[in-house]
Amino acid sequence: MELNDETLRFIREHRNDDVRSLALQAQKYPDVDMPTALIQIAGRQAAAEKIPSWHAMDGILYPRHLSLEQCSSEATAQYKASIIPEASSGTLTDLTGGFGIDCTFLSTKFRQATYVERQEALCGIAVHNFPLLGLNHIQVVNADGVSYLQEMSPVDWIFIDPARRDGHGGKTVAIADCEPDVAELEALLLAKARHVMVKLSPMLDLSLAIQDLKHVQEAHIVSVNNECKELLLILGHGTVAPENIPIHCINLTTKEGKSRQGSGQSFVFTRGQELSSTGKYADIPGKYLYEPNASILKAGAFRNITHIYKVEKLHPNSHLYTSGELIENFPGRSFRIIGLCTLNKKEIKAVLGDIRKANITVRNFPASVAELRKRLKLSEGGEVYLFATTLNDEQKILIRGEKAISLPM
Repeated sequence: MELNDETLRFIREHRNDDVRSLALQAQKYPDVDMPTALIQIAGRQAAAEKIPSWHAMDGILYPRHLSLEQCSSEATAQYKASIIPEASSGTLTDLTGGFGIDCTFLSTKFRQATYVERQEALCGIAVHNFPLLGLNHIQVVNADGVSYLQEMSPVDWIFIDPARRDGHGGKTVAIADCEPDVAELEALLLAKARHVMVKLSPMLDLSLAIQDLKHVQEAHIVSVNNECKELLLILGHGTVAPENIPIHCINLTTKEGKSRQGSGQSFVFTRGQELSSTGKYADIPGKYLYEPNASILKAGAFRNITHIYKVEKLHPNSHLYTSGELIENFPGRSFRIIGLCTLNKKEIKAVLGDIRKANITVRNFPASVAELRKRLKLSEGGEVYLFATTLNDEQKILIRGEKAISLPM
């Protein structure tokens, strides 16, 4: 993609301006390639949070909105690279290159990398950006990933991120509905690589994904700031029984899109460990309340966690935990319990009468957040956290809490 001097100057001078306002002024700049300029300005603004190290560089080219929306964030791409052994000096092929974020960070672990993408425009952007990022060891190939896979020479690692939307733009939740179907390609992928990293939608059912793919060695559920973003499966030669596959529950903490060194939460377990755990249950809540992070909730590590962190579950289906002493390294949010009550009006007034706003969470409770907010006359926000849940004796209660631990900023 070649941009004339006027267009480049316009992008530099208006890089922080509102794109919609600029579009209305197009006639004032006849020498500017306005459609391209607006794409670049919008892309750079989106990168400020999603890909901060690229945002800080002049000259990076950005794709249209959809490709940027679908690409990984810098934080999740860095995490993928951390899975690769440090001493790797081998070869990588990214069969679904896209905007190139994952390929960029993964390639730093390899002597040679190949980026494969069927959209010619994205390949042109990659050809421009990779050298600018000092990644001259990446070869760019404009081709269909599956066709390339069939003809390619073997490599050490393959990365593949199948499209997770159907032909009508709806999100898919099964491997068979993704394009390409990784389950159908599994044998060929492993014939061409020692290891395969598959990035899937967090909406997919992990147990079903492991059933569909016969050579899963490990699974990673990756959240960022407690929002589940990706499901990663590592395929390899040989088989691991589904109940013995290590499942890594990761919650990355970022500030302005950038991972903080040493920040985040990690919990690893197997289905076998979960199935063999009986779980521990509380008769009444203790001094502290815990809500597991999004990755653990997605993975279903509900019973085993009570043994690892010495907490007790409030109810088999509530997925909230309690303890008498603060567990500082619990993988989730921690709260100091200020009070609790049933839905009795007098109890509600005694426990909640002094507040006008609260952050409300519902776990195993016969009312929605909106219904509770209306009934309790509470607006959203503030420093009070209210959990509506069910205890082990089936009693419905409201738990008022305040944050017990603040993550470092």
